[in-house]
Amino acid sequence: MPTQAKRENIDMLSEALKRSDAVFIVEYRGLTVKKISAARKLIREAGGEMKVCKNTLMRIALKECGMIQAPEYDFGPNGYVLSYGDAAAVAKAVRDFAKEKGNEALVVKGAILGGTQLLNKEQVYALADLPSKEQLIAQVVGTIAAPLRGLVTVLSGPQRNFVTVLSRIKEKKEETAA
Repeated sequence: MPTQAKRENIDMLSEALKRSDAVFIVEYRGLTVKKISAARKLIREAGGEMKVCKNTLMRIALKECGMIQAPEYDFGPNGYVLSYGDAAAVAKAVRDFAKEKGNEALVVKGAILGGTQLLNKEQVYALADLPSKEQLIAQVVGTIAAPLRGLVTVLSGPQRNFVTVLSRIKEKKEETAA
């Protein structure tokens, strides 16, 4: 049975997990406090949060939330990056930070997506390559608007041609009058 302090930590983790749509498991061994703070800032800007806690407490919180366990990734000193909204943006922030020179100590191990799907490192990087939520929405809106734009162009063609014919007739009459 966990102590009261551990129980409070588990409850706090459970609340955070319920709000999240993805949990990225990263190893931070060898990073300085300054580098970890920089990573947390990037993650926060992308819409996520990095939590460092004991793996057993995270296992209990995941179990209480009904999420899948990640026994192959939850060993050693881990940081748990929780995504609130756009998992691709948070994955991109983690990947980009880990790829920067001097930040190689931040190792992406895997992720839990949607509480039910376990991703490995390559799949997390593939998720990071996806466009952001805003870009995807813009692409969908553009795709929907394209046929409408084409229809407007086709429907305005006869009027545009009619105006062109009238202006040429006017020009010819002005030439013959002069």
